[in-house]
Amino acid sequence: MKRRVVLTGLGLVTSLGRSVDVFWDRVVRGESGVGPITLFDVAGYRVQFGGQVPWEPEGEDIAPPKELKRLDRFTQFAIAASKDAVADSGLDFQAEDPFRCGVVIGSGIGGLWEFEVQEERLLHKGIDKVSPFTIPKLMVNSASGHVSSLYGIKGPNFAVATACASAANSIGSALRAIQYGDADVMVTGGSEAALTPIGLASFQNMRALSFRSDAPQAASRPFDADRDGFVLAEGAGVIVIEELEHARRRGARIYAEIKGYGASGDAGHITQPDDEGRGAGRAMEMALADAGLGVDAVHYINAHGTSTPLGDKAETAAIKRVFGPHAKKLAVSSTKSHLGHTLGASGGIEAVVCGLSIARNVITPTINYHTPDPACDLDYTPNQAREARVDVAMSNSFGFGGHNASLVLARLS
Repeated sequence: MKRRVVLTGLGLVTSLGRSVDVFWDRVVRGESGVGPITLFDVAGYRVQFGGQVPWEPEGEDIAPPKELKRLDRFTQFAIAASKDAVADSGLDFQAEDPFRCGVVIGSGIGGLWEFEVQEERLLHKGIDKVSPFTIPKLMVNSASGHVSSLYGIKGPNFAVATACASAANSIGSALRAIQYGDADVMVTGGSEAALTPIGLASFQNMRALSFRSDAPQAASRPFDADRDGFVLAEGAGVIVIEELEHARRRGARIYAEIKGYGASGDAGHITQPDDEGRGAGRAMEMALADAGLGVDAVHYINAHGTSTPLGDKAETAAIKRVFGPHAKKLAVSSTKSHLGHTLGASGGIEAVVCGLSIARNVITPTINYHTPDPACDLDYTPNQAREARVDVAMSNSFGFGGHNASLVLARLS
């Protein structure tokens, strides 16, 4: 019999800041964190804006200065978000059995910053100038490894790399570890720092990005008829989940129950989604079945909603395929309208949003939604937050490679 799993800690690093409460207030107010990129010289790029984290790691409580230099930016984000999530949960890992606690933190790309820095050294300064810390800094599992070391966590410890579904697949894997008795507590989510010279150039030349340089904060417009691509962003979303009775014994605050998880593959184009959303729909169906819920139980979907012409249309089709007539009664919104697309971190950030929507009875808006698209004809909670009781929320994450993941969160009953 599966054990019940609850959400007890939240941690974020986004273009709207590090504090969960500040992030929530700004999203509810409909603010955008998108702006000019200042991390590197963007002269010559057609796209010169993104969802950049306002970040000074030396001033953050992450690691001693010597250790900080051995961490790629994406790992710094992951540690910061993990520290906040653990503090929010009230857990003391020194009082826990370290073998009953685990870490699964995903990333779509990992240490791209470090790769670029060391490539420059190799090409311009020579072989001997390449750092011996290069591989430990750029490997995707670096974030999970460092977080486990930070807290002395010795249970399940790995990373998931499924592009933009990485964090959702990580949370699903962590959920399974608790459900089936491999752990009692898991720190899980995703982190990404691909807002780099090569990262920006690659997505720009793929023509995946919005070119709305005249109005960057209006560029991410999921489901709007005038959407023209996503906004590249960075950040991290990490949560603490634990077995229900474990949380109750220590008097933990519980935001929501993590009830279901589903994953599937499109088995099609490496970047384009299935145009009818069949794979995405399968992940949603599996998550609902795992949760033991019917479609009518769901009140809110935090959509993958990247602001790409094909992706938003396919997700809409998938929701309609799965939910039937109930699709018209659902509230749907996309957090990416505020932040841009944080790739492998997005599912972690959006799980936080779903947990807070349930705990606070507020549905966050899809901003920059002005022109309806006949192919996207659901209620996308346009431009203004909505007070509403949310008993069940779904979070969708779909990644390049045809990776689909859905999570179902519910009010604890």
